[in-house]
Amino acid sequence: MYRRRDDPRGRMVADITNDLRRYSVHAQHIGHAFAGLHGLNATDLHALIAVMDAEMVGDPITPGRLGERLNLSSGSVTALIDRLERAGHIRRDRDTADRRKVFLHYADRGAELARSFFGPLGRRTDDVMDRYTDAELEIVHRFLADMVTSMGEHRDAVRAARAETPSTGRRPD
Repeated sequence: MYRRRDDPRGRMVADITNDLRRYSVHAQHIGHAFAGLHGLNATDLHALIAVMDAEMVGDPITPGRLGERLNLSSGSVTALIDRLERAGHIRRDRDTADRRKVFLHYADRGAELARSFFGPLGRRTDDVMDRYTDAELEIVHRFLADMVTSMGEHRDAVRAARAETPSTGRRPD
């Protein structure tokens, strides 16, 4: 990890790295609180985030893509979707052009639970962003997008390395 350096840039990099780590830990705690409140496990929460992310960009996720994103087998994805659907968090919709294709969406109940819980955080986020100019936000956005890409690449490398390790009879999480 990053060590504290004596030069100004090194100190800034260390401070940013530490802030990102603390932000990540806070986000995990908030996500776990939501999950615990609604009887969800970590995989359930990651699935809901994947469904939300896909809907936000207007490209609903399929069960197959969800499985790839979460690194789950098709059987595990089916059980996950069934569980989230029974709990009212998501719904399955058939593609109008190809009835064999299924898309996953937030169900009204699940979306309302998420809005109710995360609404105050959204308002706090808006308040923070209001303190920055559009030009500053563009730089922050570029930085965070690059960090997300880097983290995703590292996640994929870790997954690939775990898949190459000798089998223990267990599937990697």
